[in-house]
Amino acid sequence: MPHFVIMGAGRVGVMLAHTLDEAGHSVAIIDQDEHAFRRLASRYGGRTVTGVGFDRDTLEQAGIADAYAFAAVSSGDNSNILSTRVARETYNVPHVVARIYDPGRAEIYQRLGIPTVAAVRWSADQVLRRILPETGVQGDFREASGRLVLGEVDVHRQWYGRLVTDIEAASGVRVAYLTRFGQGILPAAGTRLQDGDILHAMMHVDATGEVDRVLSKPPAKAAAAAEGNIDETSTEEQA
Repeated sequence: MPHFVIMGAGRVGVMLAHTLDEAGHSVAIIDQDEHAFRRLASRYGGRTVTGVGFDRDTLEQAGIADAYAFAAVSSGDNSNILSTRVARETYNVPHVVARIYDPGRAEIYQRLGIPTVAAVRWSADQVLRRILPETGVQGDFREASGRLVLGEVDVHRQWYGRLVTDIEAASGVRVAYLTRFGQGILPAAGTRLQDGDILHAMMHVDATGEVDRVLSKPPAKAAAAAEGNIDETSTEEQA
């Protein structure tokens, strides 16, 4: 069962904690003000940890070493970024996201490989889309017939550095644009996916599950899986 650590017990942090806890996930929420935990409902079954979110002892009490994802959603940009860097660089948490209030800083943080969501377009839903394991493809737009969907696609980290055209060939999608350093860019023939990029692709509605299955694997396994040469169970055991 994936373990999630949330820093910040404000309105959004509490919403994330409740959503993940009610979905059956293991959750720990951190805040330096113990009174902030009063916002949590009595039904909340996760952990609460009082402390500073970028302090290693605090993070370890929250189970950061076993975390599948870390979301920093406190009211301070610097604290969010610092704690997210510690989670990723010290504890190798695979999925991280930081809330920021200053959109002008987005490019700097994206260069550090940290997905950020600016407060002006920020919601709990957008954070969940970046940290939940079952949300590999998120539909943002459907064309009139309902057959095609434009969605944000999650990819395995080993796709970073590969050509966008390789991703299209492996998964059968058409990449519409990338979000890089907080700005949208149209991929050219030689464009390569970079760490921190968000990939937006057009695909058939009934193919979203297969797209997620292929791109959630490293490139070599993805190619074999797309050709049906690897048993799904053995692939997952080797991943």
